[in-house]
Amino acid sequence: MNPKPLLIALDYNRSADALALAAQLSPDLCRLKIGKELYTREGRQLVEALQGIGYDIFLDLKYHDIPNTVAAACRVAADMGVWMVDMHTAGGRRMMEAAAEAVANHRQSPLLIGVTILTSMEQADLNELGLTAPIADWASRWAALAQQSGLDGVVCSPHEAATLRQQRGSEFVLVTPGIRPNPGGNQDDQRRIMTPVQALEAGSSYLVMGR
Repeated sequence: MNPKPLLIALDYNRSADALALAAQLSPDLCRLKIGKELYTREGRQLVEALQGIGYDIFLDLKYHDIPNTVAAACRVAADMGVWMVDMHTAGGRRMMEAAAEAVANHRQSPLLIGVTILTSMEQADLNELGLTAPIADWASRWAALAQQSGLDGVVCSPHEAATLRQQRGSEFVLVTPGIRPNPGGNQDDQRRIMTPVQALEAGSSYLVMGR
C-alpha cells in the first residue's frame, strides 16, 4: 500500500488561501496539487513556499504543445524541484518522448504523467470529437502509448484504474481525480467518480482530493 496516496488539490486563486490550507495539513501525510488558475496567478514563488515547509508538489498544468516546447517546460519543472508534472497524451509519442528525454538525467527528475481522458468527459463528449470508441478503449490506448514513450504513469478516471493496472503493471503510476467520499454526493464537473476505498481497491496509486 502506498504510504502517502493523497494529493490535495489547492483549488484556490490566492497564495494566502493555499498556504492557510497547507498549514492545516501535514507533508508527512499528503502531497499538494497546484493547477492552472493558482499557478498562473501566483507562479513559482508559491511552489517554493510550499516546498519550503516540506511539501511535494504536483504541478498540474497539463502541457500540450510541440515536442520542443513541452520538453523545455518539463526541464524547467525539474529545475524547480517539483515532484510530479503532467501533459496530455493526445500530444503524441514525439512530444512525450521529448519530455522524458529532457528530464532523464536531471538530478531530481519529476514523475511524468500523461492525461488520458479528462474525468469531466462522458462518451457523448468523445463522440462529438469523432472518437467513437468507448472511453475505456481510449484510456487503454493512450496509457500504453504513454508507457512506451517513457512516461511514469497517467491520470485516469478511477473507473479505468483496474484495467490499466492489469495492463500496465504494478510500477505504472495511476493518478485518479474524481474521488468523492460519498458516491451519492455532489459531483461538481466530474462525471466518472468513485470513493477513496473503491479507487484504491481498483489500483489507483494516488487520489486527487479537492473542492
